[in-house]
Amino acid sequence: MTVDQWQHTACILCECNCGIVVQVEDRKLAKIRGDKEHPASHGYTCNKALRLDHYQNNANRLTSPMRRRADGSYEAIDWDTAVTEIAEKFRGVAQRHGGDKIFYYGGGGQGNHLGGAYSSSFLKSLGSRYRSNALAQEKTGEAWVDAHLYGGHTRGEFEHAEVSVFVGKNPWMSQSFPRARVVLNEIANDPARSMIVIDPVITDTAKLADFHLRVRPGTDAWCLAALSAVLVQENLCDETFLAEHVTGVDAVRAVLADVDVADYARRCGVDETLLRAAARRIACASSAAVFEDLGVQQAPNSTLCSYLDKLLWILTGNFAKRGGQHLHSTFAPLFSKSGVGRTPVTGAPIIAGLVPSNVVPQEILTDHPDRFRAMIVESSNPAHSVADSAAVRAALAELELLVVIDVAMTETARLAHYVLPAASQFEKVEATFFNLEFPRNTFHLRRRLFEPLDGTLPEPEIWARLVRALGVVDDSELRPLRKAAEEGPAAFAAEFFTAVAANPALTKVLPHVLYETLGPTLPEGMAGAAALWGLAQKAAMTYPDAVRRAGHADGNVLFEAILASPSGVTFTVHEYSDDFALIDHPDHKIALEMPEMLAEIRGLRAERESLTSAEFPMVLSAGERRAYTANDILRDPAWRKRDTNGALRISVRDAEAIGLGDGDRARITTAAGSAEATVEVSDAMLPGHISLPNGFGLDYTDGDGGTVVPGVAPNELTSTRWRDEYAGTPWHKHVPARVDRIPGVEVPA
Repeated sequence: MTVDQWQHTACILCECNCGIVVQVEDRKLAKIRGDKEHPASHGYTCNKALRLDHYQNNANRLTSPMRRRADGSYEAIDWDTAVTEIAEKFRGVAQRHGGDKIFYYGGGGQGNHLGGAYSSSFLKSLGSRYRSNALAQEKTGEAWVDAHLYGGHTRGEFEHAEVSVFVGKNPWMSQSFPRARVVLNEIANDPARSMIVIDPVITDTAKLADFHLRVRPGTDAWCLAALSAVLVQENLCDETFLAEHVTGVDAVRAVLADVDVADYARRCGVDETLLRAAARRIACASSAAVFEDLGVQQAPNSTLCSYLDKLLWILTGNFAKRGGQHLHSTFAPLFSKSGVGRTPVTGAPIIAGLVPSNVVPQEILTDHPDRFRAMIVESSNPAHSVADSAAVRAALAELELLVVIDVAMTETARLAHYVLPAASQFEKVEATFFNLEFPRNTFHLRRRLFEPLDGTLPEPEIWARLVRALGVVDDSELRPLRKAAEEGPAAFAAEFFTAVAANPALTKVLPHVLYETLGPTLPEGMAGAAALWGLAQKAAMTYPDAVRRAGHADGNVLFEAILASPSGVTFTVHEYSDDFALIDHPDHKIALEMPEMLAEIRGLRAERESLTSAEFPMVLSAGERRAYTANDILRDPAWRKRDTNGALRISVRDAEAIGLGDGDRARITTAAGSAEATVEVSDAMLPGHISLPNGFGLDYTDGDGGTVVPGVAPNELTSTRWRDEYAGTPWHKHVPARVDRIPGVEVPA
């Protein structure tokens, strides 16, 4: 077969979603390279994108809806039967127990977001209101702090920052901002710039750093509090900025003035002189930017750490300037701004609209009348990715109805009553809503490279069929909109806003309405992009000047540009002064005082009981990102060229004490479970600290019909009880553990 010409798409393995160009042959991604025309990544990509055919063409693809039999086995059924039965059974749950007993988990995996945009039409029609996804395991503590301080998410402008601070973050491996490795090398090679890394591990990023604050695991809060205290106690704050743009400073200053910097340095294990030098470097810089990630967001004091690391750039006035920290536009919100609610059974905090993943089993495994009775999981695998997999599996098995939408028979799908096979990310129009940059923000609508695999459907079509089966929208209500859509964007916009004003009930199912009316008029294969029309209108109304600076006169023009730009489009161009207007508070000032967090800072003075013990003397970081690890969608282990068993990394001193060498087998035991792993002895690890990578422990049926399960599923070792008291985020990076040598033959790493 001939190889097709280069086509534009994107990597789907992390939030950067770097643009790539590919050549396809026999439904395979034959050649892959970076897309130089992409407005954010500019041709950059890491090694992982080059392995994407292992996702597209793996032996575990589903090609038919599956229904579970009474004996637990599955039978293939047709789409009409599946949709009819699922819609009727969800309607039955809503009628018997209330629609709020239907729980939704997902909204799309990495880069797979359009399907989630359509789910709301089905869920709202049933009265479903509770949801969660992977962000509730990571970002909700930070989101709560952000909402209080300024009302939105911030991102550092590392490309231009004089000082870059990475807290529990290894961007060399986890990327997360455009051209990460290029930018890191530029910082490291420029004597006028500095990099500060706060991490117990000597990561690839830490090796490049000017200041590596190598904290003991779980003590980041003391390190961060000491850094901010140095700024206050040595009069290094930007007083002009604070006076003009920040409220609540005096309360924060008073708490930090009482911090014993020397004692906190001792407790986090960082030399006091080095710590003070790092604080002074931030203070004297013309610009500084900060990035926190899972190393602190999934560890003790995670919400407090989110507050403390933001003090570093706020106290030094590194906001609304080139190379500083910025609020930014969004094309579609990742978080709800509905505030903090409570879950119906456990009363856990619902932050940014997301139920903490850790409490989901407790919200099901109970006789409470308000327990969740049914669940839809879309492009997610909570039975593998949520803490204490055994508890999650037990909870899912108790549901009256579980439906999974995915490309493969995942660990979660094998517990479902129905499994609906989705088209892959390269078989449908798709996009990511990780639009986080400033001053230029981008959006990339990816066109399909292949027709959907026989028997599969794109998620927008799956949701549309489910909504049709409920019969919540009369076709007569859609006819005027269909006619207007055929006449053009201006006619459609006028008719759309008229229809919504006349019939407010349509607001409950707006994505579905757009799919059914505007969708058929879009270019072939792009009906799923219809929901973006509404988002384009909202972006143009929310950021009118920034959208016009990007070259788009209004929402219709922006939408047309999105459809016509195979490499993506810049949708907003901000000026640095816009940062202040993006603050949500009426006075457009940062509200620095958070009483709960100030009380936590005071509480750091007290000695804390160690989370480790004689039985579990070590700290396990579960889910480390490495060169050959990725999210759960890459189930085919053949993509890995190194570390094929997902080695347990352990310090030299601990390995000697236990009698372990490279390639030996060891047993890791926690209060939640135990597992065996191959050992890698590493001087990157502190004594008492061990790590296992993410993306392992997934079963895979190879081409010969055999099943392999490489490495350890890390959440067999974690617990839903180990979580942040404010946000409920899990302590995956701080699991008390024990390591024992397993005598026997070495296994090559």
